[in-house]
Amino acid sequence: MIDLRLLREDPDRVRASQRARGEDVALVDALLSADERRRSSGVRFDELRAEQKSLGKLIGRATGDDKAELLKKAEQLKADVKAADAERDAADTETQELLLKLSNLVHPDVPVGGEEDFVTLETHGSIRDFAAEGFEPKDHLELGQLLGAIDVERGAKVSGSRFYFLTGVGALLELALVNAAMAQATAAGFTPMLTPALVRPQSMAGTGFLGQAAQDVYHLDKDDLYLVGTSEVALAAYHMDEILEADKLPMRYAGFSPCFRREAGSHGKDTRGIFRVHQFDKVEMFSYVAPEDSQEEHKRLLEWEKQWLTSLELPFRVIDVASGDLGSSAARKYDCEAWIPTQGKYRELTSTSDCTEFQSRRLQIRVREDKKVRPLATLNGTLCAVPRTIVAILENHQQPDGSVRVPEVLRPYLGGREILEPVAK
Repeated sequence: MIDLRLLREDPDRVRASQRARGEDVALVDALLSADERRRSSGVRFDELRAEQKSLGKLIGRATGDDKAELLKKAEQLKADVKAADAERDAADTETQELLLKLSNLVHPDVPVGGEEDFVTLETHGSIRDFAAEGFEPKDHLELGQLLGAIDVERGAKVSGSRFYFLTGVGALLELALVNAAMAQATAAGFTPMLTPALVRPQSMAGTGFLGQAAQDVYHLDKDDLYLVGTSEVALAAYHMDEILEADKLPMRYAGFSPCFRREAGSHGKDTRGIFRVHQFDKVEMFSYVAPEDSQEEHKRLLEWEKQWLTSLELPFRVIDVASGDLGSSAARKYDCEAWIPTQGKYRELTSTSDCTEFQSRRLQIRVREDKKVRPLATLNGTLCAVPRTIVAILENHQQPDGSVRVPEVLRPYLGGREILEPVAK
């Protein structure tokens, strides 16, 4: 959530952010009104309580008719205090509910617009000219079937659409990717973490995933637990309700977990293969830093993502995501999109978001420095979303016979394999 003081001091900035996101601007005025009622009812309650205490002292010294009159007044005052207390609580509840609906403030340098209004910041690697090489590239599913690596038919039989099995070298390739990604993260100073896939409502809400993203979340009604769509949720909530010491920052974690997404609203999109699925594994970077350091940390996370994709020898571009395509927690977001040959376009493989103080305020995570306590900043960055990375590797490193060249960084984790060979039928 944002700082209420900032809302009061500069409501136009908050309105501009809401407008840039394409979200409800009227929410700002509703929140300002609720906050004013909360503060005024709080003052009224304090005044009545002070009057009640003073009256109590007078009653103790009064006698006869004077005491009877004071007792009568005390009864009325008691009712007034109770009403003021209820009004204050109601206004506070309304303020908190509205505050939780308000998205993070968009960074002023973020391009304004929708999904297609991003700005390309840089491109890396060379796109292969398959025509010049003399063959038509196969898509990742055909390659996966030739390699005995992907089985979507049995995935659908067992679990339904958008589920799959990784088999043989497909399973080994996932394990190689996870181990290589964790090795890079560990070398960069991240603490490796295996995180829970089920979290409580306060963890999910605290990271901002029960707002605009709620339709994509799986909920277990009987247990009131949520399946995470990213280990960002568990990593953000890891220090919930804690005060961290400033000399411990930055704190960086690399989490591995299964991820679950309904993919609501994606009907008809990416139905072939394993690009858009309901369950996948992912390695996620997460940082806790001082608020004034968040922009530099954001650049560092992006550099680690670029290092990873470069090590996989993939052509990719970096985009500055437009305001209307940001998640509610993100003030700014960079995506790294790899080239997918058979689609003829770049597709998102990794992303990194600067969430500033938005999540830490909701999760009550603070930092102590010079005896002062304040919210800190949180950032996240996908290092390896496994299925999409497999898609990019198979398609970009395929050979005319259906074999796939293994990037050097993965070879130590695949028993030295340089080539993934098609299996005999």
